[in-house]
Amino acid sequence: MAQQPDSIKIAVIGGGSSYTPELIEGFIKRHQELPVREIWLVDVEAGRNKLEIVGQLAKRMVEKAGVPIEIQLTLDRKKALKGADFVTTQFRVGLLAARAKDERIPLKYGVLGQETNGPGGFFKALRTIPVIMEICREMKELCPNAWLINFTNPAGIITEAVLRYSSIKKVVGLCNVPIGMEMGAAQLMNVDHSRVRIDFAGLNHLVYGLDVYVDGVSVKEELLKKLTDKEKSITMNNIHAMGWEPEFLQALNVLPCPYHNYYYKTREMVEEEIKAASEGGTRAEVVKMLEDELFQLYQNPDLAEKPSQLEKRGGAYYSDAACRLIHSIYTDKRDIQPVNTRNNGAIAGLPSDSAVEVSCIITKDGPKPLAIGELPVSVRGLVQSIKSFERVTIEAALTGDYNTALLALTINPLVSSDKIAKKILDEMLEAHRCYLPQFQ
Repeated sequence: MAQQPDSIKIAVIGGGSSYTPELIEGFIKRHQELPVREIWLVDVEAGRNKLEIVGQLAKRMVEKAGVPIEIQLTLDRKKALKGADFVTTQFRVGLLAARAKDERIPLKYGVLGQETNGPGGFFKALRTIPVIMEICREMKELCPNAWLINFTNPAGIITEAVLRYSSIKKVVGLCNVPIGMEMGAAQLMNVDHSRVRIDFAGLNHLVYGLDVYVDGVSVKEELLKKLTDKEKSITMNNIHAMGWEPEFLQALNVLPCPYHNYYYKTREMVEEEIKAASEGGTRAEVVKMLEDELFQLYQNPDLAEKPSQLEKRGGAYYSDAACRLIHSIYTDKRDIQPVNTRNNGAIAGLPSDSAVEVSCIITKDGPKPLAIGELPVSVRGLVQSIKSFERVTIEAALTGDYNTALLALTINPLVSSDKIAKKILDEMLEAHRCYLPQFQ
């Protein structure tokens, strides 16, 4: 990758996303050290209107900041990819309407309906993996030296699919959960975020904080004691916080992420999702209202900055994390960041060629995972179980094999039986038929 001033071209797949202003803000903030010359926002025909609205806001933001970044809008993905140095992916196949089905259908069977966990995450992966593989083939032709920075969910499964089944090796998966956990820990410890570091290890949306430091000194025990107070929790806008049983948390002795609520409080979370869906709508339906509000704001010709309302979205800080990562790769910063990357032996007990979410040193050659060794026995089994689910899910997505899909769904810990799995699979295959040509 060229390192001259004003040399970087960024292609943003899913450029019409409501998160894009945060991405633009991140590149503006870092422009002195990260000389981005072009940002190409690309979307599909169904997202044309949002792309135009977000793109005009992005242009106003760049103009207000006085930085020499050219914003290009296109529906031609190949044009955006040609000669790119970094490609970021933040797309949603089927848009929010598909997510709403992912959430509502499983709930009919008493199974969690959620965007990235259980049947919802499974079907999001089935829709997404064929598209990401197509993007990888285009990258090989049009920008073979580019880094793929993926924060399309389920980020861990997508990263694993790219690592195993594409020719793209310069891929990093990114999630906002770790940065959210750092910020939550900082708030509970009443210190600035910059003073907090967490040793992360696990999988995407199943990551644990093995230790927590403030100014290099471990504060894990103190933080876990604070978390046993039901009024205090580290959570996200899209996950209802219920608080942990003090005895459980002390015995676990690692910091769980918000998504662990789905595995350690399955019954309560299913009941909560059913209640929320009947009273105020599923999370997708709530997000649709939030997005409508955001895009109304984005259309204001006087708006030239990221509005604070964007932080209400569950994915807040995704884009800033992406800019931080790109900046560190470009400058060979060698700082520590949690990302999804090839395990390479960092976490014992998981395949070396599998994707894991782990603290890494970020270099110009990409992430170098810190050696973790064995995960605590208390969490090891769940992580291995989900990794098996991820591997079989990818196989189902690529082959379109019904039996493999049923196997994947049944071995997911959030699905209670093969009989229930089959009912959910059949209904959701029909509901998402137009986005699953491999199963026809």
